[in-house]
Amino acid sequence: MNNKNIIVGVDFSNSSMNAMRHAVSIALKTGADMHLVWVKTPGITRNAENGEDDYIHKLQATLEEWKDMCRMESPNTEVNTVILEGKVHVEIPKYAMNFSNPIIVMGAHGSSGFEEGYIGNNANRLIRETKVPILIMRENIEIKRDLHNIYAPIDLSFETLQKMRYATYLAKRFAAKVTIAGIYYPNNADTRHIINVQMRHAADMCEDANVRHEMVPLTVHRDYVQTLLNHAHEQDSNLIVIMREESETDFTSSSNMNEILSTSKMPLLIIPNVQSVGLGR
Repeated sequence: MNNKNIIVGVDFSNSSMNAMRHAVSIALKTGADMHLVWVKTPGITRNAENGEDDYIHKLQATLEEWKDMCRMESPNTEVNTVILEGKVHVEIPKYAMNFSNPIIVMGAHGSSGFEEGYIGNNANRLIRETKVPILIMRENIEIKRDLHNIYAPIDLSFETLQKMRYATYLAKRFAAKVTIAGIYYPNNADTRHIINVQMRHAADMCEDANVRHEMVPLTVHRDYVQTLLNHAHEQDSNLIVIMREESETDFTSSSNMNEILSTSKMPLLIIPNVQSVGLGR
């Protein structure tokens, strides 16, 4: 597969630095091009001490410094720097859609000298609205960038198996294992039957991709989000791949998203329920 592209939303905070370093690790394994993107919100340079031109010049210089850091870790990766103007959750997905097989990488929280809270204020809206897979993480997530265990929760939703395309693609490139976590929620005979069938389909996808995998059923009684996050941690996973879904019982429903982003101890790869987009085919 050619022309892979990683779009890294940056605000020069610790959170986006962490996101950029994870993006480099993916570029190393997949041969993807990287795009470091900063979005200028209209009006933010109005109070710049030495005027807008000086502000943009400093920002461009900082982008070049970050580009150099990427090239030091991955000399053969093509790294582009881009300044856009508009709303972050609009402009970054719009830019990503110009490329084949895009994935967006961003920090969940941001605080920098350029624009306070740039990432934090936009992460949820970007996740809800983008048609592009997005890898998102908090700044205090420890950097263990070589993936070794990818956690793929399988639920009752119709779309749940779509995540396996991305899980197997990354597992193949990192020689990682996929943990197929079958979620018994609600815990009844019908749910267990459906989940067992879905897990078998997920395992078949791993076998077709020649990827190591394990099926691990998980019974959930309450505290749905925290039970899954704790289980992923117990499995020694270092990436969770989830679908962006709409039902209030889904792992990534809007009511659960804030809790996921604020408490996950590992990066989250969130896949929109849209066919034919993303990192792999």
